[in-house]
Amino acid sequence: MGSFLENIQERFFRGFWNPFMVLIFAGIFAAFYFGLTGTLWAVTGEFTRWGGNLLQLFGVDPSHWAYYKAIKLQGEPIDRTDGWLVIGMLFGGLLSALMSQNFKLKMPRQKRRWAWGFVGGLLAGFGTRLAMGCNLAAFFTGLPQFSLHSWLFIAGTALGTYLGVKLAVLPIFKGQPKVEFGLRPAKATSPNPNGHRKQLYIGAIVFVIIVLIAIYYFAIGKAMLGFAVLFGGAFGMLIQRGQLCFTSGLRDLWLTGRGTLAKAIIIGMAIQTVGTAIFIFKGAQPVIHWASLGSLIGGVMFGVGIVIAGGCETGWMYRLMEGQVQFISVGLGNVVGATILAYSWDHWGVFDALVKGSPEINLVSSLGWGGAIVCTGAFLFLLYLLVVWREKVYSKKMNQAHIPTSKKTTA
Repeated sequence: MGSFLENIQERFFRGFWNPFMVLIFAGIFAAFYFGLTGTLWAVTGEFTRWGGNLLQLFGVDPSHWAYYKAIKLQGEPIDRTDGWLVIGMLFGGLLSALMSQNFKLKMPRQKRRWAWGFVGGLLAGFGTRLAMGCNLAAFFTGLPQFSLHSWLFIAGTALGTYLGVKLAVLPIFKGQPKVEFGLRPAKATSPNPNGHRKQLYIGAIVFVIIVLIAIYYFAIGKAMLGFAVLFGGAFGMLIQRGQLCFTSGLRDLWLTGRGTLAKAIIIGMAIQTVGTAIFIFKGAQPVIHWASLGSLIGGVMFGVGIVIAGGCETGWMYRLMEGQVQFISVGLGNVVGATILAYSWDHWGVFDALVKGSPEINLVSSLGWGGAIVCTGAFLFLLYLLVVWREKVYSKKMNQAHIPTSKKTTA
């Protein structure tokens, strides 16, 4: 058994996967998930429902709130397709972390990371639900639905991550480095084969659990829930193996000029757009939301929040499954922020101020198939060119910075 699992590990879990390969598979799976279930690969809508379920545990009934009526707060997480999708993603991320030997409990070196993780998660959670989506439903899986609101969210997210990078370098976020004297280098430790195999065995158990849950729901006639846990498991494995975090992709673009992950995300969206278009053409109903000021502002809040938190929704999920416990605070912040938005939607007039009256623009209905595909393709191509431009600008800046001082003076 041990050698069998080690063979699987060697074939599929050695090293992290190429981000382009991962995003291509993610785009294909997301399109098929939409075609099979009629819903999107998304998480924050379910996090909002988790907040509603938690309120119900404390005797508060939010089911009459306008936002919960819109997103259908019904039952418990295990009764919902989105609930099992999220649970499946957590299982899949844990499975991948265990099989690749990337699971290790880690505590943050600075306690302030707990606080900033929560604050960033709260901002991101509020912003995503204001825009009716996150880095998935209003970005990666939102744009392929031909919904104009995702264009606004993407623009807001780009601006928000840029602002977040400027904030993140401030001392209040970074803290002061700890200087310790008299420490000797840690002694090298030899690999622990027992611990290695233990993670493989636990990973195998997680895999069996995912499969058994899916088989159970298929057997009782609830195929949608079965598909949700299977696709969730696959998505969880993909985000962990590819280290898919939109925070890293956009933050690195501003900080280091590296656009590899950003390019991979764009290519994955392009492939998903083709697959989604096929299913919509065959009769599937696209998911369209308001192209509102709220989508733009929500994107900015999301961008700032994920940089402060150190991870977007997919990012904190796979990192938590790797044992990085500080991301508990990010996830909790997401749920709290989304729940606050649900309350403020009608109680604080957020809907009336930022969303009401805005159109739900379906590019296919507005422009026809030709116009929708051309415009979406052009938008993705423009995003790709902007990433390339940013890489060149940063590279030129670095090259100029390395010109010897003497030559600068002579010039």
